[in-house]
Amino acid sequence: MMRIAVYHNLPSGGAKRSLQEQLKRLGKRHHLEVFTLSSAEGEFADLRPFTAQHHIFDFKPLPLFRSPLGRLNQVLRLLDLRRLNRLNQTIGRRIASERYDLAYINPCQFENAPSVLRYLPATPSIFYCQEPLRLVYEPRPARPYDPDAAPRRRLLNRLDPLPGAYRRAARRNDQANVHRAGRVLVNSQFIRAAAQQIYRLDPTVCYLGVDANQFRPEACQKEGFLFSVGSLTPLKGFDFLIEALAEVPEGQRPELVIASNFQNAAERIFLHELAIEKKVALKLLHNVTDAQLVGLYNQACLTVYAPVREPFGFVSLETMACETPLVAVREGGIQETVLHEETGLLVERDPKQFAEAVCSLIANPRLRRQMGKAGRDHVLKRWTWEQSVERLEGQFSEVVGGR
Repeated sequence: MMRIAVYHNLPSGGAKRSLQEQLKRLGKRHHLEVFTLSSAEGEFADLRPFTAQHHIFDFKPLPLFRSPLGRLNQVLRLLDLRRLNRLNQTIGRRIASERYDLAYINPCQFENAPSVLRYLPATPSIFYCQEPLRLVYEPRPARPYDPDAAPRRRLLNRLDPLPGAYRRAARRNDQANVHRAGRVLVNSQFIRAAAQQIYRLDPTVCYLGVDANQFRPEACQKEGFLFSVGSLTPLKGFDFLIEALAEVPEGQRPELVIASNFQNAAERIFLHELAIEKKVALKLLHNVTDAQLVGLYNQACLTVYAPVREPFGFVSLETMACETPLVAVREGGIQETVLHEETGLLVERDPKQFAEAVCSLIANPRLRRQMGKAGRDHVLKRWTWEQSVERLEGQFSEVVGGR
C-alpha cells in the first residue's frame, strides 16, 4: 500500500471523470489524500468517497473587467498565475512535509501543469498531462460571435502587447512546471507526439478506460437519431456535424441529439442558427445523468463524433461499450481507440465524406449490429478501467522505486 497525495484543479469534464474512475479503484489498495482548490469542480465526479482526506485550499480567479477596460484582463490573468504559484508553494510544502510515497499531480484549469510540481523536491511525482494548454499553443476555431473576429479588434490585438505577454508567460510557466515532474504520463500517442514537440521531453502513454459495467448494451428499441456528446464549445466540432448532415438528402436526414455537461451560451445560439439555416433537426440536452447518457447511446442509431484534435475521446469507448458503432473524424486520439471498418468508420474532416459514411451505416442495420458487438468485445479486451488502473499502478511502482 502506498500513501499517495493527489493534486488537481479540474473543472467538470472528461479529465475530472477519469480521475474519479482512477481513485475509485486506487482507493481500495492505497491511502489517498486529495489536495485541490476551491476553483475546482467538486460536485461533478466527486472524489471524496474514495479518499481518506480531502483538503481544499481557497482560490478564486480575479474578477475580469468589462468593456471598455477588457484589455486589462490579461494583467489580471498574469496576477492569477503569480497567486497560484504562491498558493501551490504552500501546498507543495505541505505535501513534502507529510512524506507521501508519491505525489500524483493532475492538471490545473489555469496553468495546465500546476506550479505545485516546483515544490516537491524530495517527493516522487507523476504528472498526468491530459493535453497541452491549447489556449496558448494552438489557434481557436473561428466563430462569428467571437469579438476577436472583427477587423478592428484584430488590429487592436496586433497593437496591444498584453495578450502576447500573457500567452508567453503562460507557456513559460506551463513548460517550467512540466519539467519538474518525476515522470509525465499522457493519454494517447497523439498527445505524446504533441508533448514531444511542445515540451521537448518524451512522456509515457498510459491509456485511460471506460466502465464497461456502467456503459453496456440495454434491451431497447433503436431510434432514428444520431447522437454525440461533449461540452458545447468550438473545439468539439458540432458545427461540422451539422454541416455534414446537411449533405444528406433532406428527406433522409436524421435528427442530431447532443448531450453536454457544459454549454457556452454563444455557441448554443450559433449551433441553433446553423441548424436552422442547414435544415438539420437539432436537439441540445444539458445536465444529462449517467443513466440517461447510457440510454441515449443505446437508443441512438449511430454515434457521430468530430472534435477538433481530440486528445483521447471517451465518447468512442462509451458508445462501443454500449454496442452502438460510430462515425468519427480520423483525427487525434480517436484513431487509437476505434478500429476502422470493425467497430466504426473513420473519415477525413470533409462533410460530404462524413455524410456518405453515416448513410452507408444507416442503410445497413446488420453491419451496425456486427460493428456494435465487435466494439464491445474490443472494449472488454483492452479498454476497461481495471486494465487502465493496473497500468497506472505499474507507473507508480516504477517512480516510487526510483526507476
